[in-house]
Amino acid sequence: MKIELPFGKEKKELNIPDANLLQVLMPNEVAPGPSGAEEVVRALEHPIDSPRLKELVTPGQKVVIVTSDITRPMPSYLVLPPVLKELNDGGIPDSDITVVFALGSHRSHTEEEMKKLVGEEVYSRVACLDSKDDFVHMGTTSRGTPVDIFRPVAEADVRICLGNIEFHYFAGYSGGSKAIMPGVSTRDAIQANHSRMIQEEAKAGALEGNPIREDIDEVCTKFVPISFIVNVVLDEKKVVRRCVAGHYIKAHREGCRFLDALYKVQIPKRADIVIVSAGGYPKDINLYQAQKALDNAKHAVREGGLILWIASAKEGLGEGVFEKWMTGHEKASDMIEHISREFQLGGHKAAAIAMVLEKADIVLFSDLEADFVRSVHLTPCADPQTALDEALARYGENASVIVMPYGGSTLPCQEA
Repeated sequence: MKIELPFGKEKKELNIPDANLLQVLMPNEVAPGPSGAEEVVRALEHPIDSPRLKELVTPGQKVVIVTSDITRPMPSYLVLPPVLKELNDGGIPDSDITVVFALGSHRSHTEEEMKKLVGEEVYSRVACLDSKDDFVHMGTTSRGTPVDIFRPVAEADVRICLGNIEFHYFAGYSGGSKAIMPGVSTRDAIQANHSRMIQEEAKAGALEGNPIREDIDEVCTKFVPISFIVNVVLDEKKVVRRCVAGHYIKAHREGCRFLDALYKVQIPKRADIVIVSAGGYPKDINLYQAQKALDNAKHAVREGGLILWIASAKEGLGEGVFEKWMTGHEKASDMIEHISREFQLGGHKAAAIAMVLEKADIVLFSDLEADFVRSVHLTPCADPQTALDEALARYGENASVIVMPYGGSTLPCQEA
């Protein structure tokens, strides 16, 4: 079978013997419905457990719209125009609206990147800011996480949060309150929240009892109320398949249920070899982002198996502390020991990679130099087909292969 795998802005083709191919994990079929901009408008007209946005606002209020940064596939350019129309219809002029890009711990944007994210027209209409430098301390959660929020968001009369919902390897799901924590929070606050990632309950697809998600939601329940959310679920072509709008918890949870129906994929057993792509640009813009796909792939590979990780990582590792950890430990296992005694944001993703290495080999096909890949405890390959052929020879003629073309989205689940 010939299978195309997203790689940066291109595709890479692999030939996999039919006898070895156990499963290609593609999104499940769901009932057809509106998509794209039409689906966004539908959601705004039928919000969940909330009045329409135009009925929530009052002329004279200052409105902040928090949306995702360049590392996320969130189509802000598609969602913002109907959101702005609702606000204008409610008596809010463009001059009272600010769009804030939720950087979390990521780098700032160039002006061209901001324009690309929101579209030229929106960029010319409303103020657009990165969440950096100026934060307000608003309290501390019951778990001890400081609530330090970007000032324009903290001081807004109305907070609207945009985002895309996908599986998150320790927060359960992205979207909802994540626009605030970690989106517009300080590095120290994010670090305090994320330090719980080593707890067993902090895992992909888990909400109830997940200490990280519960801490995230507490930030918004007690300290930084979200007035309204607009979250989307994208298909593998990055088209909006479902949009949920309204209450920051109830709308988000409905979006999560749709995501489960679309992207939780049953597998009959774990495979000897898992081939995983992060899903192409921007999900593989750097290794820091592409790691999410690797973490999903660990649920599909057997102990002692091999993961062939396809991720461009054109921008390198992508985060300073992550790079320091990946390059600064003699053995990958040292990172696991390190994170258990000293949690560091950035180091957490390095330790997560190390935890996958404890159970499976990782061969990386990327735009990174081979020697550099070796220096970060991974095995480089110049050609994914050659790497697959070698893996098949290693595991024998009956070797099983699972392919995850959209590994950042699909979550393998073992059949009962």
